[in-house]
Amino acid sequence: MKKIEAIIKPFKLDEVKDALNEIGVQGMTVTEVKGFGRQKGHTELYRGAEYIVDFIPKIKIEIVTSDELAQKVIQIIGDKAKTGKIGDGKIFILSVDEVIRIRTGERGEQAV
Repeated sequence: MKKIEAIIKPFKLDEVKDALNEIGVQGMTVTEVKGFGRQKGHTELYRGAEYIVDFIPKIKIEIVTSDELAQKVIQIIGDKAKTGKIGDGKIFILSVDEVIRIRTGERGEQAV
């Protein structure tokens, strides 16, 4: 199994979520996060004063899926979240050793 973590722009969430639902992704965790990469934040004006905003608002999506479905999930996130501009985000792929559903005790892919 794989855990896919994607950091994307907030306005791309619905497009990504809908495309993942179409291929049968049954669950995901979505978190509002802040951070920066190469873009290093930006400067904003507020009431005539200049402020440096170091952390940019992003969305973090976490999905645990089978090895077979993982490449399709990665492809969809990459396609749907891409704007072609700086700050589109990143996708991280991690191996998952075990998953246990607390309610039933199911293990492995049945627990996902």
